[in-house]
Amino acid sequence: MTVTRRISLLTLTLVLLAGCTPDLSGEHVTIAGGVDGGVYSKLAHSLSGVWARGLGLAEAPKVLTSKGSPDNLDKLASHEADVAFSAADVTTGRAGLQALARVYDDYLHVVVLRNSTINQLTDLKDRRLAIGLPDSGVAHIAQVLLDRIGITPKEKKSLSLEPALKELKDGTVDVVFWSGGLPTDAITQASQSTQLRLLDIGSAMDQMRIANPVYRRATIPASAYPLIGGNPVTTLVVPNYLVVRTDMSADLAHALVSTLYDSVGELGMVSAAAESIDVHPGIETMPLDLHPGALRYYRDRKP
Repeated sequence: MTVTRRISLLTLTLVLLAGCTPDLSGEHVTIAGGVDGGVYSKLAHSLSGVWARGLGLAEAPKVLTSKGSPDNLDKLASHEADVAFSAADVTTGRAGLQALARVYDDYLHVVVLRNSTINQLTDLKDRRLAIGLPDSGVAHIAQVLLDRIGITPKEKKSLSLEPALKELKDGTVDVVFWSGGLPTDAITQASQSTQLRLLDIGSAMDQMRIANPVYRRATIPASAYPLIGGNPVTTLVVPNYLVVRTDMSADLAHALVSTLYDSVGELGMVSAAAESIDVHPGIETMPLDLHPGALRYYRDRKP
């Protein structure tokens, strides 16, 4: 074969390959993130830049603030958002949704003062609990836990994490619920000025697994919060997913997933939670099915 012939074939191959790459520049993508400063919000803003560059979008994806997972899924269902972060348990029973990837796990924290007389879950009866904002993932999981152990608190206050920790310090709440990565910055900072303790919830794990099999037993090591110290505590973890509607195009879903995994290092600079983003656990999105475009990406990655 002549050199000219080889060059012609190579040129034709490159043209054909270019033709196989969908033009997504005109796509408009909106991401439902979370509360300002939270992991959802940080990753959503980082993904906006990553996806704008990786997909060649004419306009960077818009990021919406929200109260948390339930609010995000409502925005997705109403077409206000195209991609949403959500805890796995909140997706249960929601129609018309599929997953792009499992991204990282949240750990349930039940925080009390170190000198508190609350030593086990049954001690939550008739106490004042800060359970997170309405329509947030932490409020959802806190209520599931209270229902499963049959505890009625004296009061449930809807507070975000930092105000809740302040009220714990001031003595106006007895317990703070939080679901987040390890370590959670706000808890680390609060432990610098307030003596805190984490409550072990191992006694409720069987009931929580009955409530939703996405909940898994895990341990918060003492090293996660050096100033809290003490022994490791048993808790539960709930996975977080990137969720889309079933009507998203396969090409767009494929491109979003591909660019996500290509950019893990950049995302990890924004939040340590992103360091756990990996293809192998990424396919584990129970109870949601993977979007066909995402599934194509994972199948293409198989050796």
